[in-house]
Amino acid sequence: MIITDLYPKSNWVLLVVADDGRTGTFDLSPYLEDEAFAALRDINQFKKVSNGGYFVEWACGADLSADTIEAKWQVQAEKAKCIGGMPAICN
Repeated sequence: MIITDLYPKSNWVLLVVADDGRTGTFDLSPYLEDEAFAALRDINQFKKVSNGGYFVEWACGADLSADTIEAKWQVQAEKAKCIGGMPAICN
């Protein structure tokens, strides 16, 4: 999977759009106990996520591969439709 769009939400969830049109959510909250992700307990730091296509990363050095995200995400739609630049979760 290649991540084409990434939208951080206020509850430590990432809305992820893949190159094949699938859209899903990935909950980062289970990772926050890990020392590598400790800085992301600050929601403002979490929201500063960068999309590397095959990975996502934060300034604190924490990162996740697209494979990890794909293995644990919740697919919301097989193909994303965009409304005003934000994907709508539609079936």
